[in-house]
Amino acid sequence: MREDDPRGGPLRAVVGLGLIALLIVGVLFVMQQLRHSAAIQDCMASGRTNCAPISSGR
Repeated sequence: MREDDPRGGPLRAVVGLGLIALLIVGVLFVMQQLRHSAAIQDCMASGRTNCAPISSGR
């Protein structure tokens, strides 16, 4: 398939958008995990011993 062939355009666009959406979901998941880990570390750093029940409101 040549690069100027219009038949591959829409399929490539959909695949590209899917990959970008998957990347965004992955980044959001990692950010949520880091936020949870930071909350537990902050709790431990303040000297508390019952830090496990901390929730992010969900």
